[in-house]
Amino acid sequence: MEVVLSVQNLKKKFRLSYKQQKLQRTDKKVITAVDDLSFSVCKGEIFGLLGPNGAGKTTTLRMLATLISPDSGDAFIEGCSVVREPDKVRSKIGFLTGELKLEDFFTPNYLFNFFSDLYGVEESVRNARKRALFSRFGIDRFAEVKLANLSTGMKQKVSLVISVVNDPDFIIFDEPTNGLDVLTAKTVTDFLLELKAQGKTIILSTHIFSLVEKICDRAGIIIGGRLAALDTVAELTKNKSLEEVFFDIYAEVTGGVS
Repeated sequence: MEVVLSVQNLKKKFRLSYKQQKLQRTDKKVITAVDDLSFSVCKGEIFGLLGPNGAGKTTTLRMLATLISPDSGDAFIEGCSVVREPDKVRSKIGFLTGELKLEDFFTPNYLFNFFSDLYGVEESVRNARKRALFSRFGIDRFAEVKLANLSTGMKQKVSLVISVVNDPDFIIFDEPTNGLDVLTAKTVTDFLLELKAQGKTIILSTHIFSLVEKICDRAGIIIGGRLAALDTVAELTKNKSLEEVFFDIYAEVTGGVS
């Protein structure tokens, strides 16, 4: 199968402030968030990056989305380097993160137009895509309502459609269903499967085992910034549930220390 993402020995360290040291109960002034991470993702698959909070999932995806630079290593999305060609990478991807904070005084209609303009989407294409996506997610009734007056679920739907305004073939989702009610979470999950059916490639991070089991072709388990396991979901779960497999691997890697 064609490889569209090649992650090669990514490494990222962060310096901790005194306050962060106290919160994390550590004397370390520098932590390694991602440590020599390598894996690949093939065209048309949904790849899940599974791990506990603080495992390095978000840091990894932020490096892939070129929001932060790795200290060493590189990653290539459709042949473009996230280190040397960040602009080309950004033009090829969609990125959704729970850290995306849209301004409350803007409307969904304005934001969709604004981000479409940033990507250079033609007006006719933009309008057709907006009609389809707004209808798909029920945003059309709230198109001129300020975000401040929308529910959490509707804000997430707006963030989702904005992340794909450029109709990218490679999409990065960081915790796409985190904090959502079951109905909104199902809407998002169904959309991910629709994108896969269109031939899109998706990488997502999550700590929700059932989501990975339901939609992912392959999964990597990341613990302490390192890849602890990687295989097809079917192979990982052939004898146990994914949750049981994860905790077995976690105990082995950490010695049972949480």
